[in-house]
Amino acid sequence: MPTLNAYQPYLDAIAAQEQHLIHLTHAWSAINSGSYHLEGLATMRQALEDNFLWLQPDTTERLSLTPQSSVDGKGDVQPQMLGEALRFRKRVDAPLQVFLCGHYDTVFGADHPFQKPVFLDGRTLNGPGAADLKGGLVVMLKALEALESSPWKDQIGWEVLLNPDEEIGSPGSAPLLAAAASRCHLGMVYEPALADGTLAGERKGSGNFHMVVKGRAAHAGREHAMGRNAVVLAAELALAVSRLTSAMEGITVNPARIEGGGPLNVVPDRAVLRFNVRVATQEEQAFVEQELATLLSKAALREGFTIELHGGFARPPKTMTPSWQKLQALVEDCARLLGKPVQWQATGGCCDGNNLAAHGLPNIDTLGVRGGNIHSDKEFVLLDSLVERAQLSALLLMRLAAGEITFR
Repeated sequence: MPTLNAYQPYLDAIAAQEQHLIHLTHAWSAINSGSYHLEGLATMRQALEDNFLWLQPDTTERLSLTPQSSVDGKGDVQPQMLGEALRFRKRVDAPLQVFLCGHYDTVFGADHPFQKPVFLDGRTLNGPGAADLKGGLVVMLKALEALESSPWKDQIGWEVLLNPDEEIGSPGSAPLLAAAASRCHLGMVYEPALADGTLAGERKGSGNFHMVVKGRAAHAGREHAMGRNAVVLAAELALAVSRLTSAMEGITVNPARIEGGGPLNVVPDRAVLRFNVRVATQEEQAFVEQELATLLSKAALREGFTIELHGGFARPPKTMTPSWQKLQALVEDCARLLGKPVQWQATGGCCDGNNLAAHGLPNIDTLGVRGGNIHSDKEFVLLDSLVERAQLSALLLMRLAAGEITFR
């Protein structure tokens, strides 16, 4: 029966740093790093680099990302600059290679009113990105520190990617995720768990789409019949895509925004419909793609209109595989030894774990803190989970390195 005896000193060292873990989470939450706030992202990136360099990685890289193609309110495609990713690698020749991933962007832009972290009580911090995912970055850092102080470290190599664009679908860092998946054996992603500690199991895939509708402008009074109202057609298309929800069991479609129009006496000639689609299986993804193609073909027959579709499925569904089940069992065993059993729950949310799974890398993608109300000004992290989750990852890494448990 395995015990914690050999690993306990390194787990205790994490617990002894609890106040430092809380301090880092608070300090990083106070840095606005909205996905498009380049100055804030640069500040957060420097803070991360300063701390991860204590791990003495063999290589440290700042990686420029290809600009995102963004459809503006007029339907024109514009380049959107992204922040830089950070990549650290150590012991690339070790027999087991582990990929650790977390994002440092948040959904809260520079002009969002939610900017400052606040302690709600002795165990709860309310703050932007506190759970998603800055607390998770602290957990990752401290788990690696424990591994690096242990006598088993030489048997395991690791690669860390900290990306600045996960909250917008990882458009620039997707190639970096694919490359890491090709050279590592397992992945550890630091998205937040639920408040009760439940981890994400299977995840739906996600796609963001933008339909650009172009019609014909006309005077709304004198020549109304000569116009082709792009806003009206965009609204019709919104209803049509919405009807795809539940066309198959796991499909949901969320028309989120229609932009267009202008003076009330002008028939609007441009509109942009933006919507998100979630699917549970590859079959559902293919079905949606075919239905959208059919919808556009029919709409294109409308005289005086043209329609362009931008975007697509950036994150395929993450479904159960035997190797993923094996990795889950190892995490469960480590959690049991720590006296913190874990459970799993399927979710409609998605993350970089979807990307890694699509490229064949088994991964656990909710190894971050316990928290909740993410993507809202009520976002919180339960502070006792910082030590708890850092110990879980550290124990997994040390046991793998020591050869007590195996994955390959």
